[in-house]
This record gives sequence, structure tokens and C-alpha cells, in this order.
Amino acid sequence: MEFNEFFVQGMAVLAAGIAMLVGVGPAIGQSLTASKAVEGISRNPDAAGKVRSVMVLGIALAETTGIYSLIIALLLIFLKA
Repeated sequence: MEFNEFFVQGMAVLAAGIAMLVGVGPAIGQSLTASKAVEGISRNPDAAGKVRSVMVLGIALAETTGIYSLIIALLLIFLKA
């Protein structure tokens, strides 16, 4: 079964939209990380430096998922659509 170019372009744009939905996960993860870090610092202010450094590392790792989904979406749009 062969697909015409309009079907392929439509599926590429649909896949790019689905790939951008992945951006919801890092947003939720980063907000939970920040809230728990603030909670931990409020309970133990002496550990603020350690908590902050681990929080920044965790947020950076969570952000890579969103960046990868953006790259995939852009590739799908510009290479297939």
C-alpha cells in the first residue's frame, strides 16, 4: 500500500504534535522538584547548598527530555512536511 505525499506530510505534522506533548512531563517534573526542594530547605536551612545543587542537576536532566522532543518535532516538520 502506497501513501501519497499529502498523507505523509499530515502524519509527520501529527507526529510532531504528539512529540510536543512530551513537554508536559518535564514541566510537571520540574515543578515537583522545585517544590520539594523549597520544602526541604524550609525544614533544614543548613542543607540549602546541597539541596539546591541536586535540584539544579535534576531540573537539567528533566529538561533534556523536553529538548529532545522539540528536536524530534522540528525534524519531523522540516524533513517530512
